[in-house]
Amino acid sequence: MKNEGGGGSGVSTALKPTNFALLSEGCVAYILSQTSPRDAGRASSISRGFKCFANSDAVWEQFLPSDYLDIIARSVSPVVYSSKKELYFRLCDSPILLDDGNLSFYLNKKNGKKCFMLGAQALSIAWQETLVFWRWRSLPESRFSKVAELLAVCWLEIKGKFRTKMLTSATSYAAYLVYKIGQVSHGLDFTGKTFVRHVGGIGRDDDVATTVYLKPPRTGGGLQDGSRDGEVMGGGPQRRVDGWMEIELGRFYNGENEIDDEVEFCFMETRELHWKAGLIVEGIDIRHLD
Repeated sequence: MKNEGGGGSGVSTALKPTNFALLSEGCVAYILSQTSPRDAGRASSISRGFKCFANSDAVWEQFLPSDYLDIIARSVSPVVYSSKKELYFRLCDSPILLDDGNLSFYLNKKNGKKCFMLGAQALSIAWQETLVFWRWRSLPESRFSKVAELLAVCWLEIKGKFRTKMLTSATSYAAYLVYKIGQVSHGLDFTGKTFVRHVGGIGRDDDVATTVYLKPPRTGGGLQDGSRDGEVMGGGPQRRVDGWMEIELGRFYNGENEIDDEVEFCFMETRELHWKAGLIVEGIDIRHLD
């Protein structure tokens, strides 16, 4: 388009489309890193040149946690990858075991938030070392070498603790008890109490007790409200994609500061004191709350 005004120079001011191929890899990497892993994956289909940028290590390293090298260095087995994109999806789809094998790490595929799962051996389970009450066994469907199987207890209490410094900051999380019910079980259709709290915290919203069922009672009318004063009724068990069951223990927010706080998770059934058996505990999953 030319300038038609009086005394115009006639110089063309036509706008030309931006040629992304002329942008530096660092510039395109920065643009894509401000989006999301899903958007970066879609961008690779725009053109052959854009695919090269969208799949580059410079882009996908931005989606990995800043401490990812320290984390994978703690893996009990080598983490093999040929690109940062491959590593990202490896950590999303195949959780890795850390340290002594009782802690699992993975990423939320949508946003790269850090998620962890405490194995049963990393939990504090009342009477766990008494062989007539609990036994440790291996299951092929578990990511951990051992799970805890309840043989017989009246007082059922399962607790876990985790350092918030290991999680993604400025992120909402939820904790879930991951378990199965054995073929032979009894006493598990009573309500249990759960909570998640910051250790040492006072007056926190995440310290509210929730009433849940491990195994919904056979009443034909759905879940009955077994909560008491100061408690809220939670949801029932949900089936996971890995075949295990889970119930939500509670939620918490990991702030933006670098304070190394500690969060405690708990499930207990200590009111009815009926004999219980058949619960198989894999661990407690701590993941980003969508």
